[in-house]
Amino acid sequence: MNRQVTIREATIYDAGTIADLSRSTFYDTFASDNTEENMIIFMSRQFTRDALLAEVGIRSNLFFLAYCDGELAGYVKLRESKGPPELKEVPTMEIARLYVVKSMLGKGIGRALMKYSLDIARSRQKKAVWLAVWEKNERAMRFYTQWGFTTFSKQVFVLGTDLQNDWIMKKEL
Repeated sequence: MNRQVTIREATIYDAGTIADLSRSTFYDTFASDNTEENMIIFMSRQFTRDALLAEVGIRSNLFFLAYCDGELAGYVKLRESKGPPELKEVPTMEIARLYVVKSMLGKGIGRALMKYSLDIARSRQKKAVWLAVWEKNERAMRFYTQWGFTTFSKQVFVLGTDLQNDWIMKKEL
């Protein structure tokens, strides 16, 4: 069966949808590999609905919503800001979040969002895109590697009280 994936830029009017989708996809992706206590701390202090609502209005953030056969299927958050120091003055764009609704995994939503993200970066004359991915998120690392991303650094991500390592990956355009 051919599925139709469409992507559109989100507006300020989509802030609630983005906040709710961000929280649900993050929880679905990471709850099974983290303690309930750390997930609760993270979701109630760092990844709150109010904080996510505020992100939508920030000028350097770009959000795109993906739909599969008309059903909300995922989103990507791109950020135009200075990249990690290792990338020096190379014009970059960060893929800050790329999440797919659990029931939509394996339906090409991630591929469509990645292609769209790379096209946006190219249209803005970026020379590279970069992202951070949890070292234990093997599915995501395989996906990014298939797209030509390579690891070049790492950073610490705090989830509740747990200090976790994120690999920083880049793809030259």
